[in-house]
Amino acid sequence: MKNVFTTLVVFTTTITGLFAQLPEPGFIIDEHTAIVITDPQNDFLSPDGVAWGAVGQSVQENNTIENLETIFKLGEEHNIPVFVSPHYYYEHDHVWKFEGVLEKLMHNITMFDRGDQLNVEGFEGSGADWLPRYKKYINKDRVVVTSPHKVFGSESNDLALQLRKQKIDKVILAGMSGNLCAESHMRELVENGFEVAVVGDATASAKLPGLDGDQAAQTNYKMISSKVYTTQELVGELKMHKK
Repeated sequence: MKNVFTTLVVFTTTITGLFAQLPEPGFIIDEHTAIVITDPQNDFLSPDGVAWGAVGQSVQENNTIENLETIFKLGEEHNIPVFVSPHYYYEHDHVWKFEGVLEKLMHNITMFDRGDQLNVEGFEGSGADWLPRYKKYINKDRVVVTSPHKVFGSESNDLALQLRKQKIDKVILAGMSGNLCAESHMRELVENGFEVAVVGDATASAKLPGLDGDQAAQTNYKMISSKVYTTQELVGELKMHKK
């Protein structure tokens, strides 16, 4: 019996050790790599945005606003294609017959609201608009703005199609919100055969009593993506590629 117990302890310790040391698949940035940024919009990233009360602490702790700008700059400097996946709600989206918890919340607080697909009246400077400091990067022909996703993931927009049409099979992912749209995009892209790296400090998530969305997101990035960078690690990696 003692031998059985000893064997069990050794086996359990070995398995625990294996899981404690997750493998590093690695991520090679090449000509088939693109940057994908989710929801770089006022409602998430501006102190005046309707979600700032939930995500603002994480945005400030991660230095998300500045880190996202660095990633936009890296795209230009290293000629990496950039795709932006926005979140918009039109008037017809407000007649849905059922919603999840955060869908309900977003609709209640008029998050990302626009009139309709062709109506841009009142859009400039609204919560659905880009954070002003990003406009000089996004409003260029080299950046692809996809159709909007409607819940969290890219299943409901044309991101995968746009990537495939440019023969992209690797994605460096960043944006808002970390544990919802960014994480859902990561999962969907992985399921669709893309190799995905995430810039963890270029995301941020809601922090609510008893709930830490950022901690949840960072855990899942580490377990699902091929690599998790910090912004400065990505800067260093691309400098090495430039040599």
